[in-house]
Amino acid sequence: MKQYDAVIIGAGVTGSAVARELSRRKGNFLVLEKESDVCEGTSKANSAIIHAGFDAEPGTIKAKMNVQGNAMMDRISRELDIPFKRVGALVTCLDEADLPHLEELYRRGEANGVPGIRLLNGEEAREIEPNLQETVCGALLAETSGIVCPFEMTLGFAENAAQNGVEFCFNTAVTSIEKKEKNWVLHTDAGDVETKVVVNAAGVHADELHNQVCEEKLEITPRRGEYMLLDKSAGAHVSRTVFQLPGAYGKGVLVSPTVHGNLLVGPTAADSDEKENNSTTAEGLAEVGEKSALAVKNIPLRQVITSFTGLRAHERGDDFVLGESAEGFFDAAGIESPGLSSAPAVGVYLAEKIAEKLNLPEKPDFDPIRKGVVKIAALPVEERQKKIEENPAYGAIVCRCEEISEGEILDAIHSTLGAKTLDGVKRRTRAGMGRCQSGFCSPRVMELLARELPADMREIRKNGKGSEIVFEKIR
Repeated sequence: MKQYDAVIIGAGVTGSAVARELSRRKGNFLVLEKESDVCEGTSKANSAIIHAGFDAEPGTIKAKMNVQGNAMMDRISRELDIPFKRVGALVTCLDEADLPHLEELYRRGEANGVPGIRLLNGEEAREIEPNLQETVCGALLAETSGIVCPFEMTLGFAENAAQNGVEFCFNTAVTSIEKKEKNWVLHTDAGDVETKVVVNAAGVHADELHNQVCEEKLEITPRRGEYMLLDKSAGAHVSRTVFQLPGAYGKGVLVSPTVHGNLLVGPTAADSDEKENNSTTAEGLAEVGEKSALAVKNIPLRQVITSFTGLRAHERGDDFVLGESAEGFFDAAGIESPGLSSAPAVGVYLAEKIAEKLNLPEKPDFDPIRKGVVKIAALPVEERQKKIEENPAYGAIVCRCEEISEGEILDAIHSTLGAKTLDGVKRRTRAGMGRCQSGFCSPRVMELLARELPADMREIRKNGKGSEIVFEKIR
């Protein structure tokens, strides 16, 4: 049985951020993920917002991690080659009777140390965001709020961690945990693993692992959020993320541009007792359409190209649970919004705690730079032509909607932690994320996966086990 200094359970954005920060240290580190790729759980389905940090209750771990994580994003985006834009955000007030709540949000932001926030009246808000409804009577402007691609952010952390020596093991679910003298033994469906330290970053399942080893129990409730993604032709409908005053279930339905030029609308918020149910509902999507229109007018919902549901890990204490909950067992639990924004800071915080506990020295040859798959369509004409001359595969377009070439797909398959499924290719290149939602390009992507892995076409899956697409040849 192989032994590790630290094993991280979960390859979402939090687990991957911890892995990347640990890879700055000398040691043996492993990430266990029950799905077939990174970013298959909560991290793949959220609002893609880097929050400024004005919403969390002052003094909470959420508030501290959010503000610190936001401040790290410019450096992180450069080092990991991920798209990130500080577009700013508006929290809108729709009733003058609620203006004191907006002012309280401003004071909370000041207490949390959020820079670049100020209060606007309705006219000032509409001047900078013309598609706001006339009923908007005030707004909080947060200039440091930003948008990011959650897939690429998670991949950036994970790939950089792997490049610096962290092992990743997919399709491996932890079934139970037990103490063995000073170490932990993780029983998985692929065999046992022994480690000095466990990092519990298991998303909506983090309470199950925590409660096996800790006296003080956690209770995580999956909170469903349904979204609609609109075509790029609607991407300029707002230039900032537009929120409504938050309520008991979170920040409410937002309207936001995305880093790739689409428009995102959502989410709903409904507690569930099903930790794997990410289906959408007609009722939920209707609610998204109705509530988004309260703050933003004329949203072109006829241009919706896809919808999806995310599950947020809501812990009953309503704060992140970070730190050593039992000897050598570190929690990163209850990571709901602003989890994406907080991930860089959470990674640093936990990695430093673990390094201190195990006396792990810094690694002098740590390389913080990771390069993602080249985006041929985004290159200047001269650079694009040079790439095509070097490798003609960059000139063969596979995904017409997003202008993704065969060369980019091959890069994704053969990259660090390379793609092995249709969704894996999609998250690394955007092939299949456009208007036709892979209707045109998926057969060719499947052919490339089968050829390059190599694999039988019947083994090619959309994502995890059981999502095979071809069952038998008919001729």
